[in-house]
Amino acid sequence: MDKVMAAAARAVADIPDGATLAVGGFGLCGIPSTLIAALAETGVSGLRVVSNNCGVDDWGLGLLLRAGRIARMTSSYVGENKEFARQYLAGELEVELTPQGTLAERLRAGGSGIPAFYTPAGVGTQVEEGGLPWRHRADGGVALASPPKETREFGGRRYLLEEAITADFALVRAEVADRHGNCVFHAAARNFNPLCAMAGQVTLVEAERVVEPGELPPDAVHLPGVYVDRVIAVDHSLDKRIERRTVRPARPGTGAAAARTAAAPAPALAPEEK
Repeated sequence: MDKVMAAAARAVADIPDGATLAVGGFGLCGIPSTLIAALAETGVSGLRVVSNNCGVDDWGLGLLLRAGRIARMTSSYVGENKEFARQYLAGELEVELTPQGTLAERLRAGGSGIPAFYTPAGVGTQVEEGGLPWRHRADGGVALASPPKETREFGGRRYLLEEAITADFALVRAEVADRHGNCVFHAAARNFNPLCAMAGQVTLVEAERVVEPGELPPDAVHLPGVYVDRVIAVDHSLDKRIERRTVRPARPGTGAAAARTAAAPAPALAPEEK
């Protein structure tokens, strides 16, 4: 029952070339950066990755992408990675773009044993009709396009059939995990992590804190340990990045200087000044 492993390198050691990975996170929030970095060190290639996005050029899944280790991405958003765009347009990377809610449900369905489901998302678009470029040729033409999707009417409305997603391995980031693999996620870092964990045949969790069995209240558990196979502890202070920092200029009379002025005691007045 003790699923804790000593190092990330050991946890990812049996991931082979060509494996399908479901990777949690959203942007840079809640990504399993330690497991990704360990996987990059192994030299594994030809990976088929399912994740909301592909990190940024120098962090997260972007590390594997930059090294040419990813053959195919199934994602809903890829706009922050210039190398991703270059590889896709040059025909080096196959990409299946999927509506975000559909991607989440495909992962959940895969983890729940549901082979497919109907959804209204994408009806009347190229998602339904097919023809979306999955892989380009070097000359810019389309080498492989998405196929049309089966449709069916329910209650007078048309829906698309979407197939579930399962993966050989899932890489997940949690705030807390116990030795049995029960996990708690922090706020928005919950995002795709439980769904990816469910969809993986073998699920690897990196946790910012590992506790003993029984320390997590049952009602607090977001992901039951039945979905988890391996747990490693990571130092959360070393690998958290902000994807895009946006600040506005401070207004006059605000900020640290104004706070210091407000906190300073008023000077004493001479008797004639009172």
